[in-house]
Amino acid sequence: MTGRGAQPARDPALPGRLFGAELESLVPVLRECPDAGFGRPVAACPGWTVRDVLAHCSGDLTQVVNGDFGDDLGSPEANERDIAARADWPHTRIVDELEHGLRHAGPAVAAAGGPLDKVALGVWLHGGDVRDTLGVPGAYDGPGLPDALALLSRLTHERGRPLVHACFDGAGAPFVLGAPAPGVRPVRFHGDAPTLIRLCSGRATHATYELSGGVAEALNMFG
Repeated sequence: MTGRGAQPARDPALPGRLFGAELESLVPVLRECPDAGFGRPVAACPGWTVRDVLAHCSGDLTQVVNGDFGDDLGSPEANERDIAARADWPHTRIVDELEHGLRHAGPAVAAAGGPLDKVALGVWLHGGDVRDTLGVPGAYDGPGLPDALALLSRLTHERGRPLVHACFDGAGAPFVLGAPAPGVRPVRFHGDAPTLIRLCSGRATHATYELSGGVAEALNMFG
């Protein structure tokens, strides 16, 4: 676990592992998904369908692999352009592009030295959004969870988010998110790791958890 208030070290292989986890677990689900599933609205991304979420992810990954992304990568405007550019594609082509990106984006993200790591976390989170929408088990969980937590720890520290000591059910030392601030006591979370992921990424949760020293909204790293 990350030390209390320490700057988490960057693992350049981590994004590739997150992509690999989605390649092995999400892509097969999409290959079997009926056409109607791609049109389902995604609660975590208002106005988007499953297809839109996948088009956004595959567009980002393709730009990273090709090295042709701009400063607005991941912005609302860029996301809508990616979705619009794929509006006439069959679902299978979008899944093909997503699979290609998951296979090949890891080295490019690693070589960038850190600024593109957020793409890996975003793709993994959106994989959870898709699972949640389709009713597939493992949303915000599964083999990629440890790496997603490690990346979340580093990104929340870099962004100066409130310090959180998370005690996961059955775990030992607390997992640490965010950065310390003089005179500010850490927020304390007790529950399971997927629930913490949901809170920190602004996703809804119906799970039971305990939070002291702060409100759930303060955990949202995108808030």
